[in-house]
Amino acid sequence: MCGISGEARFDGQRPDAAAVTRMTEAMRSRGPDDEGLCADDWVLLGHRRLTIIDLSDAGGQPMVRDDLGLALVFNGCIYNYPELREELQNAGYAFRSTSDTEVILVAYAHWGERFVDHLVGMFAIGLVDRTRRRLVLARDRLGIKPLYLAETPGRLRFASTLPALLRAGDVDTGIDPVALHHYLSWHSIVPAPRTVLRGVRKLPPATVRVIEADGRSREQVYWRPDYVREPSDTGMDAADWRAAVGDALRTAVRRRLVADVPVGVLLSGGLDSSLIVALLAEAGQEHLRTFSIGFDSRGGESGDEFHYSDLVARAYGTDHHRVRLADDDLAPAVRRAVLAMTEPMGSHDVVAFHLLSEQVARHVKVAQSGQGADEVFAGYGYHQPLTGAPRHGAAETFAGAFFDRDHDELRAIVGPAYALEHDASRDLLTEHLAAPGAQTALDAVLRLDTHLMLPDDPVKRVDSMSMAWGLEVRTPFLDQDLVTLAAHCPPEHKVAQGGKGVLKEVAREVLPAEVIDRPKGYFPVPALRNVDGPVRELVAEALQAPVARERGLFRPEYIARLLAEPDRAEAAAGSNKLWQLGLLELWLQTHDIR
Repeated sequence: MCGISGEARFDGQRPDAAAVTRMTEAMRSRGPDDEGLCADDWVLLGHRRLTIIDLSDAGGQPMVRDDLGLALVFNGCIYNYPELREELQNAGYAFRSTSDTEVILVAYAHWGERFVDHLVGMFAIGLVDRTRRRLVLARDRLGIKPLYLAETPGRLRFASTLPALLRAGDVDTGIDPVALHHYLSWHSIVPAPRTVLRGVRKLPPATVRVIEADGRSREQVYWRPDYVREPSDTGMDAADWRAAVGDALRTAVRRRLVADVPVGVLLSGGLDSSLIVALLAEAGQEHLRTFSIGFDSRGGESGDEFHYSDLVARAYGTDHHRVRLADDDLAPAVRRAVLAMTEPMGSHDVVAFHLLSEQVARHVKVAQSGQGADEVFAGYGYHQPLTGAPRHGAAETFAGAFFDRDHDELRAIVGPAYALEHDASRDLLTEHLAAPGAQTALDAVLRLDTHLMLPDDPVKRVDSMSMAWGLEVRTPFLDQDLVTLAAHCPPEHKVAQGGKGVLKEVAREVLPAEVIDRPKGYFPVPALRNVDGPVRELVAEALQAPVARERGLFRPEYIARLLAEPDRAEAAAGSNKLWQLGLLELWLQTHDIR
């Protein structure tokens, strides 16, 4: 787990070492243990290291193999690297380290651009093929590790975070109106390849991009599971699917134990993280460290789920750490969390993850987390109405349940310079849902959730907040084999029991029923959900700042109305809208974007 950066020049100029150094330094928190630069005549690579596998200098980056004509920077973890290393050794390759980094480099030497097909894990890769004079960029299948790009005539820069690219300079920081439309429509999600800034893009998940030394480039999507029933699965009943999912999840959890340092668990007390703890215990893990966070209650809403996390911790004898924080901790934490955001993130629990990661990083460098289970196994309420819905009706059903605003309301909110005539978010939704490879309406929505929405909401949120403290978070529910299996699983097994039915059946083998059958919970942060007190003052200040008025993202009369009516019946919904808009403006101001 690290921060990577680089610059490629196609105009005959040498890469700007000072700019790459600034990018690399901007990601110090992602890799507090070491740093390095590596230059070619047209490409310069930068790296910040967090030591997880092969703690020696031999595992340092950028990693260069002159005998193979290759140089590499890499962020992530390859869980099957021991098996790949053995396979490549049998093919005649020698290794100089015990790192997964070198396995990637040798895998490219052996398989070429298809090397990604052999990698099981999470990764963002920048690889220089010196012989062919190519730069190869690659991102893992589910987009767990980020990779941002800034292109200008004659130059390409890349980095693990958007703020790192800003630090390098010469970025078009104008607001992308289509990305703004997505942000305000989809719970602050801006899917790849866009970002909220016109001059920065993201390499999409499951994509390899090859850039030649003359600037020509090509992209290939190397993995895209079909959400259809496979002939080989004919005859499988509910018990068979429970067994198959259970086996795949056990494999996913074991894979994510690969490390030369201890591995903990972020234990919310919900089904997903509790199931990870149970399966780790079943696999023989002892003295497992688990971590939960809680906040002050407010207006009858509990600020923690300690009852459930304590129950699981006692059941499996974990070394459990409770982190309780007061409302007074939140306002300063909001500013720190915004600074750590690689993009604006309007979910209120992003601050909770930032605070939790700070505490967890004091004890471990690696933790497993339950992110992704709801998207993969149909755990959200809007999945239920899609059961049996006609395939052509998926867009209408999803939009009604998921969209924050329709197009007309959005046009009444944004400033004239950013208002779109067409409904960009609805158009993208319709395009994805109508694509071939999904058998039912629910299959199409689960594909959308997992492959378009997920990388730019919970996955991005957890990566940004955890890596702000040098903490590597691994997500077993986003294991590529488990996701493929779930894609083939008949939807009725997933939506059963109010959602995640097949997962709940797996859990009944190892977890107390009280944890499985409890009401669905979310990361509770009442003070942020209600946007009151010092947090409200912070948001209001950002929205009313001179730079915000000059930018003109939102209509002044709408902001005035939102700020003036905190006690209306729809205050909860209004507060969430206030948080979403204020968070965007606060992020832009924090990074001095004008």
